[in-house]
Amino acid sequence: MRTELSERLGIEHAIFGFTPFPAVAAAITRAGGLGVLGAVRYGTADELAKELDWMDAHVGGLPYGVDVVMPAKKVENVTVADVEAMIPAGHRDFVRETLARYGVPELPEGEQGGWRITGWMEDVARSHVDVALEHPIALLASALGHPPPDVVDRAHAAGVLVAALAGSARHARHHAEAGIDVVVAQGHEAGGHTGEIGTMVLVPEIVSAVAPIPVLAAGGIGTGAQAAAGIALGAQGVWLGSVWLTVTEADLSSPVLRAKLLAAGSGDTVRSRALTGKPARQLRTEWTDAWEQPDSPATLPMPLQGLLVADAVSRIQSYQTAELIGTPVGQIVGQMTEERPVAAVMDELTRGFAEAVARLDRVAATREDS
Repeated sequence: MRTELSERLGIEHAIFGFTPFPAVAAAITRAGGLGVLGAVRYGTADELAKELDWMDAHVGGLPYGVDVVMPAKKVENVTVADVEAMIPAGHRDFVRETLARYGVPELPEGEQGGWRITGWMEDVARSHVDVALEHPIALLASALGHPPPDVVDRAHAAGVLVAALAGSARHARHHAEAGIDVVVAQGHEAGGHTGEIGTMVLVPEIVSAVAPIPVLAAGGIGTGAQAAAGIALGAQGVWLGSVWLTVTEADLSSPVLRAKLLAAGSGDTVRSRALTGKPARQLRTEWTDAWEQPDSPATLPMPLQGLLVADAVSRIQSYQTAELIGTPVGQIVGQMTEERPVAAVMDELTRGFAEAVARLDRVAATREDS
């Protein structure tokens, strides 16, 4: 499964795996793809540096990438405390009352919720970039738009390609104008922050809009046949995130959440602002439903919503509250029915890709014979 982009990056298969788990990213890289570690959950540069040091020791010198949440516009001299002070008291009351309704205990005294969206902050995001570029990464990806020009220039000076996710051709053109090397066309089916346009429509639109910049297909891709479809639409590879949540190497601490993922169907996700303030596809739960009820105060814009629910999400996860526990995941969750190691997933992807291409070859041969 090789393309011009995979050859350029020195990877065996044009499979890019986004994951918050270093062990999963390293396993993807060792299996011939490009593991991309999500940095947003690391609150300090030291935390990220420790994980990237571990990656360096476990990828056997093979390439990997880092994904940051980097605002294109600079936001300086704003602290987390400044932002939290903007959260209305009524929203805090709603969160407190919802948790009480389901009997979710408080966190132990002195313990703060670990699930906090701070990677968007200028100082945190830039510290992530600083650390990433101190390591031998091959790709720096940005999950919410393209990074500022100086970050793109720094990455290029270090010989690192820059990728950015796009949910429309208009967004993709902005990325191209900013000097981005790779555009990830992420369709409506994808987990996490995603737009309104389905992958089948979006990928060829973006391929046409930014040619000759390489495009990766993302959203609703979890099998080799789906990967082949992405390539057939003009992409030079595929970007997968959700399928890695249930692999053996994933450090998913919640057995309740793992069971919910393995049991979920493709219709059991919802695009909701309840987690971050931006529309993000995730498991539908009674928590996401609560924010859609008439008595809800309505979600806050990013990053207020993420900070508002940080402790709540930590409490729900810590106490394994089945009705409320969820995670960002795409519609491909309906095909994630068993726990497998990364190597097995990669093997199915590459074998399934070869089988799909062979089917197309047979169709083409039949047409030539007729």
